[in-house]
Amino acid sequence: MYLRNDQGFELAGAAPGQGFGRARASSLLQPTRALLRDRGTRIDWVPDLGTAIGSLDWWRGFATCTALCAATWMLSPGFKPLVGAVPSPLAGAEWEETRAQGIASLAQGATTGRRMAANDLVAPLADVPERPSIDLSATLGDGDSFDRALIRAGVGRNDAEAAAALVAQSVDPKAIPAGTRIALTLGRRPDRTVARPLEKLDFRARFDLALSLARGAGGLTVDRKPIAIDSTPLRIQGLVGSSLYRSARAAGVPAKAVESYIKAISTRLSIGRDVTAADRFDLIVERQRAATGETRVGDLLFAGIDQGRHKVQLVRFAPDAGNGDLDDESSRGGWFDAAGQTERRAVSAMPVIGRITSNFGLRVHPLLGFTRMHKGLDIGASYGSPIHAMTDGIVTFAGRTGGYGNFVKLVHGGGMASGYGHMSRIAVASGTRVRAGQVIGYVGSTGMSTGPHLHWEVWKNGAAINPRTVSFASVAQLSGGKLRAFSAKVARLLAVRVGG
Repeated sequence: MYLRNDQGFELAGAAPGQGFGRARASSLLQPTRALLRDRGTRIDWVPDLGTAIGSLDWWRGFATCTALCAATWMLSPGFKPLVGAVPSPLAGAEWEETRAQGIASLAQGATTGRRMAANDLVAPLADVPERPSIDLSATLGDGDSFDRALIRAGVGRNDAEAAAALVAQSVDPKAIPAGTRIALTLGRRPDRTVARPLEKLDFRARFDLALSLARGAGGLTVDRKPIAIDSTPLRIQGLVGSSLYRSARAAGVPAKAVESYIKAISTRLSIGRDVTAADRFDLIVERQRAATGETRVGDLLFAGIDQGRHKVQLVRFAPDAGNGDLDDESSRGGWFDAAGQTERRAVSAMPVIGRITSNFGLRVHPLLGFTRMHKGLDIGASYGSPIHAMTDGIVTFAGRTGGYGNFVKLVHGGGMASGYGHMSRIAVASGTRVRAGQVIGYVGSTGMSTGPHLHWEVWKNGAAINPRTVSFASVAQLSGGKLRAFSAKVARLLAVRVGG
């Protein structure tokens, strides 16, 4: 067994490092090939042509680049244009037809989307025909009349007046609320010199009534379409939480009803001191639901709050109006508790916002210069400041009288009366009824006055008393038929289910 690591044994008896024939020649060429390969690897065939310009390496790189470009050009297949058939140019009607059907910019004269080019089959019209009918809508404005709204929409005067007369047979046109939309259909007219005839009219005259007018053989006729209404009140209850107002609004109570609820409860409790987060509010508001899906919410009817051991339940009731819930604010009545008793308080300590400049009692008159009895309070205020009635009453005098200037006298019942002098302007008339907080006039300096202020007097059984000693809170108790009507209303309201 021969091993390659034993020197001379692989040569089979030859001299060390020597072989026979081709083996010897190959051994002679190996150093030359290695030398050439080594030199070739040291040559930079692609030097940076931006540096060492003009050197031997640069020229060698330039020659290499030139050779590569020449080889690329010689081996490229080349590109020759394709010759196609050129269509003949369009002219005349063919060009107009193509231009109308093409997609191009309108700014460049295209007719895309506007019209098609006319051909020989199109006959020009002497006059453009009118549409057989036109559908329009009109909106009734505030203080607007029904016929004027129709005329403004394009209805002829005769048709508008006839339509208004038909509508007046079913509902008072003045009672139609502003903003009501009227759907109109105008028909074909014989010529362009007359207005189109009114063919059809539809609108919601009331929440519970829709009217439709249509033209028949005998002219316009009206069709009444009553709408079924569910008048079940809406009752909402919930926890007061951190804020009575926000909790009630989150429960779905309208903002106006929440304000009325807080005003009603504040006549019995202090909202900030007596009402706690654990209390539960309970209120009932008017609600009307139409068969067509609309819902209308009205006034607050019941205001209650449950404090555990103590409950407050107030019901709006108008004794003078029987048991009707009228839209007139003066006829809506006041808040009575479940026993039929109400307490009315003054809206503020004084009828005008200002400061007292002269008290009740003896004083030296600023103009006359001698001591005399001052039968009221002088309250200094800015000229034109509103003057409010301290409590409900009837105006027995409103006009100018002596040194009081413009003067208003109110009778409140129970022997109580009050007077307001030196007004710049009077806002009420004799014989009218006013409510607590209503504006009855404005501060002025009429009569014997040294500057704008209000002279306020109060009488008890005809004798002048100090207004600062009078409490304008009164208690009224229902009795007889009014109490029975009130009790029946309370029972109906308390029977309303929550959310019903």
